[in-house]
Amino acid sequence: MVRHHQPRKGSVAFSPRKRAAKETPRVKSWPQIDEPKLLGLAGYKVGMTHALVTDTDKNSPTNGMEVFTPVTVLEVPPVVVMGIRAYEKTSRGLKVITEVLADNLDEELSRKISLPKEYNKSEAIAKIQGALENTEEIRVLVHTNPKVTSVPKKKPDIFECGIGGSNPEEKLNTALELLGNEVKASEIFNEGEFVDAIATTKGKGFQGVVKRWGIRIQYGKAVRAGKGRHVGSIGPWTPRRTMWTVAQAGQMGYHKRTEFNKRILKIASADEVDQINPDGGFVKYGLVKNDYVLVKGSLPGPSKRLVILRQPIRPNKKAEDIPQINYISTKSKQGV
Repeated sequence: MVRHHQPRKGSVAFSPRKRAAKETPRVKSWPQIDEPKLLGLAGYKVGMTHALVTDTDKNSPTNGMEVFTPVTVLEVPPVVVMGIRAYEKTSRGLKVITEVLADNLDEELSRKISLPKEYNKSEAIAKIQGALENTEEIRVLVHTNPKVTSVPKKKPDIFECGIGGSNPEEKLNTALELLGNEVKASEIFNEGEFVDAIATTKGKGFQGVVKRWGIRIQYGKAVRAGKGRHVGSIGPWTPRRTMWTVAQAGQMGYHKRTEFNKRILKIASADEVDQINPDGGFVKYGLVKNDYVLVKGSLPGPSKRLVILRQPIRPNKKAEDIPQINYISTKSKQGV
């Protein structure tokens, strides 16, 4: 009897495929960069369009030619550094020593967290400076400002962001300078740079095994009554249990995902929104009103979804020139 090998259907690398705990993703690791600046930025996904770009890849057959490429638009109003956290190293990983909050916090933050009524900022800074000897890592708390965008909400999104520096003391000094201030995308990233995109993907609800794992549909003689959208076998007789690797129906989408090395094609200010806004605005979003970023290709999540851009943790070593954008489509997408 000839046995034919067939690769499994669907990757088990992301198992269990359950719904994300929250829509704002948590970034667990940050790259080590000596330049004193924020290592991440949050924006809201607007939608997609296409641009005519001069190909700068020397190994590409279209090198030097104009090619159309899909681009994703992210609206990135300035983020506010609202706090500083100091971490110490323990046998169970990093543990928070203390934190400092900025003065005059946005009133909209009360929709998200409980703001302290009586707070001594100087005392908190002295405490974090006194614990600098035991400090392993310094990070900052950052919040977005969605009420100035076309996203229909006022509640800010809060996330923890890494900060550049060669040692905790340098990171703390940089964080104290940024505390309470707004930071723009142009102060963190450069055009042509590669970044990592972290977001919660578009939710698709409860789906069967064919759509969820990509298994083949059973052929006619293998099933009865034409019901072939199931696995042929859920496992052997022994072990007498169903293995977790067997494709089964369940939740699909609304998972936290990280896409490495997405290229920034353009970082534009609020004065240049006319170059990107189509007639009638973007579908299910509206008009871009603030600074925006053009990213080559697609990004996880639907429109209005929060996307965190991070300095690349696995940097792309390809040295390419800054892309030259010759045309950006502003054709209305309402009828698409």
